[in-house]
Amino acid sequence: MLRKKKVWLALAVVGALLATAFAVRVIKKRGGVNVPFALEQPKGPRVRQRLEAAESLYDGKLTRGWDDWGWGPHELGEGPGKIKFAGFGGILLHHADLRGPYGGLSFRYKAPAEFGDFLHVSLRATGKSDDAFPLVRVETQHVANVEDGFKEVLIDWQELNPENETFDRVMIGTYSQVPDEWVLLDKLMLTQLVASGGAGGEDDTLGVLCDAKTHVISDLIYGGSADDWDSGQTVRRMGGNPLTRFNWEQGLWNVGADWYFENIKLNSTLFEMLSQPRKDKRAVSLVVPMIGWVAKDSAAAGFPLAKFGAQRKHDQYRPEAGDGVRPDGSNIAPGDPSETSIPAPPELIKQWVTRIIEDDKREGSRAVQMYILDNEPSLWNTTHRDVHPNPLSYDELLQRTITYASAVREADPDAVIAGPAEWGWTGYMFSAVDRDAGVQKRPDRIAHGNEPLVAWYLKQLSLHEKATGKRLLDMFDLHFYPAAEGIYDSGAGKTDPAASELRLRSTRGLWDPTYEDESWIKDKVRLIPRMKEWVRDNYPGRKISLGEWSFGAETHLSGGLATAEALGRFGQQGLDAAFHWGDLKKENPPFWAFRAFRNFDGKGARFESVSLPTREMKQVSLFASRDPQGGRLVLVLINRQPTTKQTADVQLKGCGRVTAVRRFSYGQNSKQLDEAPAELKANSVAAVLEPYSITVLDLSVTR
Repeated sequence: MLRKKKVWLALAVVGALLATAFAVRVIKKRGGVNVPFALEQPKGPRVRQRLEAAESLYDGKLTRGWDDWGWGPHELGEGPGKIKFAGFGGILLHHADLRGPYGGLSFRYKAPAEFGDFLHVSLRATGKSDDAFPLVRVETQHVANVEDGFKEVLIDWQELNPENETFDRVMIGTYSQVPDEWVLLDKLMLTQLVASGGAGGEDDTLGVLCDAKTHVISDLIYGGSADDWDSGQTVRRMGGNPLTRFNWEQGLWNVGADWYFENIKLNSTLFEMLSQPRKDKRAVSLVVPMIGWVAKDSAAAGFPLAKFGAQRKHDQYRPEAGDGVRPDGSNIAPGDPSETSIPAPPELIKQWVTRIIEDDKREGSRAVQMYILDNEPSLWNTTHRDVHPNPLSYDELLQRTITYASAVREADPDAVIAGPAEWGWTGYMFSAVDRDAGVQKRPDRIAHGNEPLVAWYLKQLSLHEKATGKRLLDMFDLHFYPAAEGIYDSGAGKTDPAASELRLRSTRGLWDPTYEDESWIKDKVRLIPRMKEWVRDNYPGRKISLGEWSFGAETHLSGGLATAEALGRFGQQGLDAAFHWGDLKKENPPFWAFRAFRNFDGKGARFESVSLPTREMKQVSLFASRDPQGGRLVLVLINRQPTTKQTADVQLKGCGRVTAVRRFSYGQNSKQLDEAPAELKANSVAAVLEPYSITVLDLSVTR
């Protein structure tokens, strides 16, 4: 299914599209390590809540699928299990591979009072060391008292399995010496995930878990596709369909099917365009032509009237250029590619990248931080069918990737190379050959082990590196747009109440394993976790990027809320880079969504660099961050309820004592992020969230 995108260049007729187009902020590199820092505060007992089992392990007896793998004296049969933890005993229960996320792990136990706190819990996986998962001590905040002297334990999934790795065993043991007496154990289960993307739990409370596992947020997730630096974007992606045929040396490109297959002359060559960002210490992510042809002049068009006759549509400003479709709706077979283009083999790309590096050395500053291997190649036979009419196959994609990436690597050994920059669900799973034949038949995929295109692509590049010692891919890059009708729609999109709510639900396709896409896809996309799995299983060590993304409705509040939701999920889910497609103008809500994370007070205050696990409410998203020193917390809350205010009382666990709070909000009647009061409590901060709004809470804390 082809989606129409807003043409990035705003058409040939205006002529001055990129004069100052490539200014990008310098990216501060951060290590990809957890920050081992947790502020302390008093911990109270857990409030008992209703729990639902997603996977029962033991309920009066072992549940089907679970095996007793021994360890320590114990009896598992009818009724509560009996375990002796003396001598550091415990139990180990095994199942075939499982993957969450779940809400958490829960069980009930009854032990003599003199035992005190003594239990710890961990997951295990075949082939991984025992310390691959956190070893969680069962403490006061995990425990609620229940009937008959039992205690009920609930440990959040983020504590047990923060990276949501596959596991096959659950271990319950002791970290201290206890007497040789029986302990009863029952109701052992993995609980359902109810909270939206947070740390689990089923009560209607918001929480930040400062003492759970954290990770560093990449600055690159705040990238954009235009020169809208006031939004706080951190990096500029120079991309889109015209870059597929960008002649760097002459400042020419062909816009393909976006606008009548016309060649266009820009105001500058690429090398001139990179001069200013290099001086400003700003970085560019640059799409590299890989199709084999680039524009040769400023006059040619792929389907000229003089050669092909009248067509369905013609450029009103340049009637000679047609759309390549006959009046009866049939496609016109293209002419020779040389009529619009010159060959652009890998050797030419190598020369051009070498020129960039030479300019870098002369100016003492690097301009291009990432090279992206073309743009949506499985659509070439549509977007650039005047030079590439045949559908791209698995093998052609791999061959072009190897030859062009090798040229980039030879010219710039330190380059970050990204690919395959595919457009959407069908492009992830199938080649253009499959799409042309019908994905039910999928002849190309079947000929390649019936593997999804991008999984096969990663595996082959891994094998290539093992065979040659040359790494040709650093960043696994895909594009993401909501596929439901009328939601993205070239950046506009429907804005009626039903469409607006669907737009916000569609963001769950980025991460939520329970969300089935409400479009022709009708599958659980969960793109970021899926990308991580594809990398893990086929080419470990690659980072992941969304080279283009947007949820449309750029002038409507639902578009702003969806943008904020996506930015929050990128940081929470550990994405490495992302580039918003479209303008980020001050009069539009997506601009203020970026500002909520990048400059919410207009003086440079921003979402911090360490991501913290959160507990969310049904209609309120909560994203939390901390500075590395632990003196500042920044929270972003999104009220997805269109007509109802929400009272947010955010519980702060292990975060320290809050000494000051600032609040900034953007909602239905806002022109900017406005400062407003918030209520500071002993272990929480409270604010009323307006319907359909973004709220930032900036907290100062002490140990």
